[in-house]
Amino acid sequence: MSGLFDWGLSGMFVAAFFAATILPLGSEVVFGALLHQGTGPLWLVVVATVGNVLGSLLNYVLGIWGGEAVAKRWLKMSDAELASAESRFQRFGMVSLLFAWVPVVGDPITVIAGFLKVPLLWFLALVTVGKLARYCVLAYVLLAAMSN
Repeated sequence: MSGLFDWGLSGMFVAAFFAATILPLGSEVVFGALLHQGTGPLWLVVVATVGNVLGSLLNYVLGIWGGEAVAKRWLKMSDAELASAESRFQRFGMVSLLFAWVPVVGDPITVIAGFLKVPLLWFLALVTVGKLARYCVLAYVLLAAMSN
């Protein structure tokens, strides 16, 4: 592996990790740029998924550790965002964790999952499935667009 490839995947991991937190970041541009440079789609999907799941795990731990206070003070979640996430989680249950990748909505759901003490294995399984599917679809769409 070349140095650029190593740094690229490291950058992908960091971008995906922080994109899964409340920070207003996305990982799609980094993903697309690395795919365009020739980084293997399998590696990109794996690294992006792992980074994104670990970022969600941080939200989950913060939800367990400090609950609503941490969500409001450190993650800057408003009362409306918290109420919306909790309502969505109560309505759809743990299945809502499959949508932890959705911008704006997904991050608060992972905090609420920690606050509500969703079992860790269920959390990891559902969040991983959703995020893996997202990056697989992203890779497919970008590769299809690049081949045209």
